[in-house]
Amino acid sequence: MRQRVPSGPWDARRESIGALLQRLRAAQGWSQLRLATKLCDVSGMPTVSRHEVSRWEREERVPSSFWRQWLAVLLDAPLEQLEAAVAAADGRLDRTVRRGRQLRFWRPLAAPDLLAALDHGGIRDVQQLAHAWLAGPPGVSPASDRGAADGESTPCDGTGWDALGRLEARLGRLRRIDDVVGGLDLAGTVDRALREAIAVLPAIGDGSQRRALQVVAGQAQLAGWVHADAGDYPSARRAYRVALQAAAGAGDRRLAAYVLAALSHQSLAAQDAQEALLLARTGMAGLPDGPGCTLTRVLLLHRASLAAARLGNRPDAEAALVHAERLADRTGPDGDPQWLYWLTEDELTAMTGRCLAAIGRPLRAARLLAARVGGGGGGPRSAALYGGWLARSLVALGEVEEACRVASRALLDAVSVGSVRAVDSVRHLHPVLLRHRDLPAVREYEVQAEAAFARMAGVRLPRFAADCSRE
Repeated sequence: MRQRVPSGPWDARRESIGALLQRLRAAQGWSQLRLATKLCDVSGMPTVSRHEVSRWEREERVPSSFWRQWLAVLLDAPLEQLEAAVAAADGRLDRTVRRGRQLRFWRPLAAPDLLAALDHGGIRDVQQLAHAWLAGPPGVSPASDRGAADGESTPCDGTGWDALGRLEARLGRLRRIDDVVGGLDLAGTVDRALREAIAVLPAIGDGSQRRALQVVAGQAQLAGWVHADAGDYPSARRAYRVALQAAAGAGDRRLAAYVLAALSHQSLAAQDAQEALLLARTGMAGLPDGPGCTLTRVLLLHRASLAAARLGNRPDAEAALVHAERLADRTGPDGDPQWLYWLTEDELTAMTGRCLAAIGRPLRAARLLAARVGGGGGGPRSAALYGGWLARSLVALGEVEEACRVASRALLDAVSVGSVRAVDSVRHLHPVLLRHRDLPAVREYEVQAEAAFARMAGVRLPRFAADCSRE
């Protein structure tokens, strides 16, 4: 029998949102599923499940203002009562959620959990996971695992040595292939390699676990990078989450910081410069000082500079870039990790040009970028990505015809290599160039660009994966 909701004043200090929702729902005689169904029906938004109602009542989450309005209607309660209950829960909720996420992040890694995270993991909690990594395991100082990051991996006990050796060799080959093959063609192969690396974990002895987790982290970082290059940002973020957790499990703060640098880059591609800046700064804060970490810090500074420039914060962008250049001048053979082989002097020069273009200094940017694009170093995707930035700088300098030539070449390179990220780099410039349709060069570029965009829109199946799987 349906109970009547008690009327009269309430004590917001005593009842928070979870307890209030549970009491009001019980008074109506509804299950969590029935409340979820009614919310979807009356709002016209079929996005609330029984599990979401359960999370609200356990105060793992709070209903948004949109859902609070509909809850007030359905549960026959004043909206002010729900708002006061949310305010009463806020402080405890923040502490509980942060603690829960930190504990889940640092729990022992199991292959089924990693595979589940890869297939179904959340993609919105990356910032919280980055902060959990920065804080370190509960009750342990963040500096306590720096020794593991600075040294070599612990000696392998022989169990799984051959399997790990094969996986490490394959990871090295796939990294080199990624230099010349785009994400559309490589994603399937890299995914299979990651799943094979995770599948090996249960068979690895205790003495080899750290090395195995480093392989999983490296393979997951590469998978995230490749999926981002293919324009599949949800899959990229899930892979990066696995990479971050595996690197943390291995106690390798340097590798985890490298994962955050890649995540920052993906956030920029997804037009979330605020998150990109936060992730880059988190990586710098958690990266240990000492040998072998300088070049990783330079990379993070470049990510921070580009993100700050995208946010319109020119002073911070320039300060980070100056810091990066000074550190780069002091780098030497100090044991930089082998996965940073690609961060050469020429690459750093082009990255500096990209930051300068974003900051609004097109003249110097064009000089630096032209040397990289014209020199042909780094392969067609690199030429396409930096070609897009060079074309931006040329437009800013009033050289529209030359910008069209560079942009057209960048598009051809992007399509040939199968890189959605590189195509998007030029696509963002497209409306700027089309403002100058009175120029023949722009009209010619427009025809080529539309054909390239249409061709990439039709590309879905990886062409290179089958060949790579025969290794």
